[in-house]
Amino acid sequence: MESPDNISMEVEAAEKLIRRWDSTASKEARERKIFGGGDRQELDRYLRAVDDVQRSMESVSVSGDASPGVGGGGGDPGKVNGATQIAMAHLEDGFRNILIIHTNPFEFDSLLAREPTAPANSILIMTTQKIMEEEEELQEGEGSISNSGSRTPSYRSTRSIREIDLIPSEAIYDLRSIAQRMVTAGYLRECIQVYATVRKSAIDASFRLLGIEKLSIGDIQRLEWDVLESKIRRWIRAAKVCVRIIFASEKQLCEQIFNGLSLTADDACFMETVKGPASELFNFADAISISHRSPEKLFKMLDLYDALSDLLPDVEAVFHSKSSESVLVQAVEIQSQLAEAVRRILSEFENAVRRETSKTPVPGGTIHPLTRYVMNYINLISDYKQTLLDLIVSVPSTTLRYSDDPTTPDLEFPEPENRSPLALHLLWIIVILESNLEGKSKLYKDDSLTHLFLMNNVHYIVQKMKGSPELREMIGDDYLRKLMGKFRQEAMSYQRSTWVRILHSLRDEGLHVSGAFSSGVSKTGLRERFKTFNALFEEAHRTQATWLVPNPQLREELRISILEKLIPAYRSFLGRFKSHIENGKHPEMYIKHSVEDLETAVLNFFEGYQLSQHHRRR
Repeated sequence: MESPDNISMEVEAAEKLIRRWDSTASKEARERKIFGGGDRQELDRYLRAVDDVQRSMESVSVSGDASPGVGGGGGDPGKVNGATQIAMAHLEDGFRNILIIHTNPFEFDSLLAREPTAPANSILIMTTQKIMEEEEELQEGEGSISNSGSRTPSYRSTRSIREIDLIPSEAIYDLRSIAQRMVTAGYLRECIQVYATVRKSAIDASFRLLGIEKLSIGDIQRLEWDVLESKIRRWIRAAKVCVRIIFASEKQLCEQIFNGLSLTADDACFMETVKGPASELFNFADAISISHRSPEKLFKMLDLYDALSDLLPDVEAVFHSKSSESVLVQAVEIQSQLAEAVRRILSEFENAVRRETSKTPVPGGTIHPLTRYVMNYINLISDYKQTLLDLIVSVPSTTLRYSDDPTTPDLEFPEPENRSPLALHLLWIIVILESNLEGKSKLYKDDSLTHLFLMNNVHYIVQKMKGSPELREMIGDDYLRKLMGKFRQEAMSYQRSTWVRILHSLRDEGLHVSGAFSSGVSKTGLRERFKTFNALFEEAHRTQATWLVPNPQLREELRISILEKLIPAYRSFLGRFKSHIENGKHPEMYIKHSVEDLETAVLNFFEGYQLSQHHRRR
């Protein structure tokens, strides 16, 4: 056992060494730093000196004797205590200095696609794009990327988490050595505060690189929606990086430095560092979830919900401790708020379709903007089928009054068998749309245009359903066949209302007469028949060339169907009676159109000519 005199000499030497590096009293200490790049041997000597002084303090405390050299204390308690305070201040400065030297923001836009080497003593550089591309490939385990320096950073994966060595192993050793001595001396709080201050600045710099802005909930809710949309896209990408890389790596660093030094040191250090940034990150999603719930926000809400749902297991993995669970609770609550917002938006969308009561008919009987909006919206909804299947749990009633007006008929709803609540909800919206279109069709004064309008719009609904496998699967072929039947019925009703009268003017009935001086044909009746045909056809051409069938295939099929009825009937009528007109006076007044003229004219139908010219003039 060492003699008290030897111990006393060691403590005095330790005190002397500590005071030598007191920056408040030594020029050498101010100009030459032993932490973060100084003399390794001098650093080790300094740490041993701190240990000697701390053991002396512990010995004095145990013996309860404040006399110099008594009880194995080995030094004047006042001087020892002063040396300890000087050492703690120096260690705190050294701790800060090492952190600052080795703290750099993530360089997310640089590319390191599994490079065999990386710069020594620098942060591992990764690209956000690479992170996203490789998420599916990640499996639990460990690996490493060696570099040309002395450190080999770990590259671990838990679910999608990627923990990166933020600081070289040599620096971590020094930081842990300092932290251990500060904790022993009762300076844990000061150590954590220094750590959190430096590391938060690095997180803030990373946030700026990721485009995360410091905005209050009020600031976010005052932004225009088109601005918010781009910010939401950026946030989704950034949140993945923040949780899976930045926060996870910060947690790992806290564990590397503080784990085992006290019961909660590493967790306290982690929360002191990331609680503010994590709250700032999730406040954005929180503001979106409680913002005004209009239909155009649905899909970005769903994107946010999906992104948060995808992140929650990783949030739980990173913030699983008792002191950090508030971050997980916040994320779960935001996910719940987003789910409720989605349900309310879908309900509001249904009500908006029902309440759309514009009284101005669309020109030319073309597709109504409401039809385009609703079907495009529903198609986008079907793209989120898997998400919405979990969120939509309510089923609409089997009948619904279109308005509070008791004269409004009930809407019949298809059988709900084997359909999910989401499918029933979308189907119900289409039923409401159909009823709304029926009402709008009555705004046209021309029966033919009424049927053309319904034909166009039902055909559009059918094509949208056929074009989306997800929507078609949910709605079902039975209802699709019903819509196709309605479309064909409206197309036939259009042709009957327009062309029955025109074709009727080409009939033989009433034209034949008998008598010795007669040719067997009433020329007066024949002239009237030609005049009637000309007037009806020209009126049809004049109006229906301005009508619009926007789908090229449907437009062509409709023209062919008209020609197949009109041309044979006109050619036959012309063949039977043309000579009777040509033998009389002014035949050109009655036979105004050749077969080719009719073909050309019909090919001009449904082009919306006057409407197009009007828009060109504007």
